[in-house]
Amino acid sequence: MDTRAAELKTRSKLYSAQARAVLRVEDYERARSFYHDTLGLPVDDLPGVPGSGIAIAGDGTQIELYQRPGIPAPENTVLAFHAVDFEATLEDLRRRGVVFEDYDIPEIGLKTEGGVAQMAAKKAAWFKDSEGNILSVSTM
Repeated sequence: MDTRAAELKTRSKLYSAQARAVLRVEDYERARSFYHDTLGLPVDDLPGVPGSGIAIAGDGTQIELYQRPGIPAPENTVLAFHAVDFEATLEDLRRRGVVFEDYDIPEIGLKTEGGVAQMAAKKAAWFKDSEGNILSVSTM
């Protein structure tokens, strides 16, 4: 058996399963508005599940939003978008009112300039959604 065939044989069934990000939100209607109106993503409410919905991004990526008040947002990136045209994507998001975060974290070698970090051959920028969740956009 060649190496590639052996590698494929050892993968779990999750290897071919579609995945979805699940984000806790303080206020579903506010988050729904941010993902739909600010980010420009379609959002469908989940029938029978009040305070929950699914936002759809590229290639069928799903972002589930569910309301659960009283829990602080994580302090790490919870969702990353890989943009084909990074600069145009940032320009579009800025036009829609998104404000990019500035970071200076020497211990991991991360420093942004104008909201953008250059890391080897990759660029990235971070912003927060209406609920304080940290999202990022990076080059592919």
